Amino acid sequence: MEKNNLLRMDNVGIVVESLDETIAFFLELGLTLEGRAMIEGEWSGRVTGLRDQSVEIAMMVTPDGNSRLELSRFLNPKVIEDHRAAPVNALGYLRVMFAVADLDDTLDRLYKHGAQLVDEVVRYQDSYKLCYIRGPEGILIGIAEQLK
Repeated sequence: MEKNNLLRMDNVGIVVESLDETIAFFLELGLTLEGRAMIEGEWSGRVTGLRDQSVEIAMMVTPDGNSRLELSRFLNPKVIEDHRAAPVNALGYLRVMFAVADLDDTLDRLYKHGAQLVDEVVRYQDSYKLCYIRGPEGILIGIAEQLK
């Protein structure tokens, strides 16, 4: 079986309690709100396995138009687990990494939205300056500036 059927990765999904707060954070990072919608009905529950679901989503897109985050707020059924405080060595999806033009400026702007540095900003050789931060609701993201 050939692997050339893969066309792209469409999006990464993140479940949140507050869409407005999370949208504001990712807008400050530089993403654009592509749209907001309610997803519900019998068809959607057959995809997720959560029958009778009602989910408000917001689709955020990167400036190049190639990458998206789907932010979801479950109204029904209620959220049953919370992994937001999981350490970076926990099993499962870890984080999304974003490339930025100016890491220090980006951090300054995100701090105003409650972002917290996980540990410190580091240099990887002469290639990158990078860090992990926790945004609204403890969402873990990485940001990296390529050094010239």
